[in-house]
This record gives sequence, C-alpha cells and structure tokens, in this order.
Amino acid sequence: MSLAHGYAVHDQTAPLVPFSFERRPVAAGDVRIQILYSGICHSDLHQARDDWGNSKFPMVPGHEIIGRVTEVGAGVTAFKVGDFAGVGCMVDSCRHCAACDESLEQYCEKGATFTYNSTERDTGQPTFGGYSDHIVVEQRFVVKVSEKLDLKAAAPLLCAGITTYSPLRHWKVGPGQKVGIIGLGGLGHMGVKFAKAMGATVVMITTTPEKGADAKRLGADEVLVSRDPAQMQAHAGSFDFLLNTIPVSHDTNPYMGLLKRDATMCLVGVLTELDPPLMGAAMMFGRKHITGSAIGGMAETQEMMDFCAEHNIVSDVEVIDIKTVNEAWERMAKNDVRYRFVIDMATLEKAA
Repeated sequence: MSLAHGYAVHDQTAPLVPFSFERRPVAAGDVRIQILYSGICHSDLHQARDDWGNSKFPMVPGHEIIGRVTEVGAGVTAFKVGDFAGVGCMVDSCRHCAACDESLEQYCEKGATFTYNSTERDTGQPTFGGYSDHIVVEQRFVVKVSEKLDLKAAAPLLCAGITTYSPLRHWKVGPGQKVGIIGLGGLGHMGVKFAKAMGATVVMITTTPEKGADAKRLGADEVLVSRDPAQMQAHAGSFDFLLNTIPVSHDTNPYMGLLKRDATMCLVGVLTELDPPLMGAAMMFGRKHITGSAIGGMAETQEMMDFCAEHNIVSDVEVIDIKTVNEAWERMAKNDVRYRFVIDMATLEKAA
C-alpha cells in the first residue's frame, strides 16, 4: 500500500478539500504513475453533486490523467520507469466478454470499472481519481503519451478527446464529407479539431454568434447559428454527420432537418432524457439515424493519442493551482472556461 494525497468531496453539497487515502500495492501487471496534470471534466461536477444518483463518498474525482511512470510490476511489458503515460475514464473491465474481446471495454457487458466513483474488481475497494499525487493502474488501461505533446494540454484528450474521436472514426468521417459539430465547449472544440484533421468540411453549429470567430480559429470552415431560421434552412438536408456535444437536455428535432437522407446524428453529451422528445417523423422522412457513443476502448484511445501526436492536436486549456479548484468548478458550471481546466498537480504539495 502507498499513502496518496489529493482532494475529495465528502458529500453532495461539500467543496473539495485535502484528503489522504491508500493506493493498492503494485501488482505484477500494474503501473504506478506520478500524476503531473489532471483535467477537470464537467462529469466531475455531476458526480460530486450526485446529479446521476450513483455517487459514492468520499470521492476523489478526475479521469483525465497525464503522468510519469515511477514503478512497474514484474509482468509489465508495455511501460518502463520514466515513460509518460495517460489514464482516462476506465481502470478495468471484465476482460472476457464480447465487448472486451473487441477492445470495446467501455461497453463491457459486466460494467467497466471507472477511474473514480467505482469499485475495484479484485479488492472491493473504492476507486479514487486523478485529483491526487499518484495512481496505480493495470497496464492494459494505461496509454503511452508522446513527448511531442504539450503534456498539460494533452490531459483532456483522455476524456473530451476520445469521446469525440471515437464516433468520428466509427462513422468514418473524412474527405468529401460535411460534418457539423453541435456545441462549442470542452467536447465541441475537440470535435472541430479532429474532424478537420480527418479531412472533413467542418461546420460549427452554435446558438451563440459570438463564438464564431473562435470556432474558425479552431479549424471550422463555417459557423451556423442554430437560432437563425434562415441559416438553418440554407443548410437543410446537407450534412453527412452531426456530432452533438450539448451536455444538457435540449430539442434535437431541428438538427435532424440538417441531415442528408440516411445520415446520422450522434449524441455524446446528454445523459438524461431528451426534452422535448424526438419526433418519429424527424427520423422516418429521410431514413435518418440518431445514436450515441461513450468514450472509447483502450486500443482506440491509444490510436487517438498517436493521431494527436501526428497532427499536433491538444486541448485549449487553462492551467490552475489545486487550491483554486473549487472556484474552477464554479466557473465551469457557468461555462466560463475556454475550453478545459487542467490542475497542475505540482501545486498539491504546496497546498498540503
């Protein structure tokens, strides 16, 4: 066992405060990682506030982890001490079901073990996340991080990155396609970067005209203001694929009208029911599809990290001291970040 230090919430109304806890010993297949940077995801706040009704306390959030390997187990072959490594939303799965056999561990039929607010399969102990100084993870759930990448800006790739990369890859986005990214936030700004790097014509779809200039800076070819009926009509029936990153319930019906026949809109942001409901006619007339996607499997996450190194893709981040993490959460709740907060974990020692 090793003593870890981090920040935790102790109930759904509490702020993050310093917290010490035990990490498991490094087993044969494990990697111990000194955490250098930890991204802040909006789901951290949802979980801390028990918005989804499954929260366990105390909770150490964080599933966008970049660090340096400091110890490896006797059976580890993929990593050595000193390597840069990343940990995302999962730290284990059953490893035996059809989904796991196909490197789709996020869809494990027995349920993936998440990086925090979950339970370790072998020990029954709670999992604690990246708002801490180190973590111990089985090597199959760790990815290699290229030294070419800006490490602090690479942290959000482990959630926001793979969440948008996976559906774009699965639906074969590429040259000759017109792709819409709905919503410009932590997920949406990554969707723009990936779709552009894949060769598509990228349209940022937003309710906020003021975001247009930034969308084009990120790589969008065009901006569509969804509250403008004339603009929506001009783009009707023209999109090959829509990636909907909006994180709250909203009316999806108008966006279905933007799709070509047989085209798809994929939801990656909203977990609650759609309000108002999706109309059957929005799909039937044009044989259109609406679907969803959750993060990505480990092989695809490594593929995404390698793609980012090749194309020099990272997140736009604001690096913070861990002592200001509660203020960062408040700002994130107000969408006051462009586009992801990242905690410099070196500040944890000073905060102790």
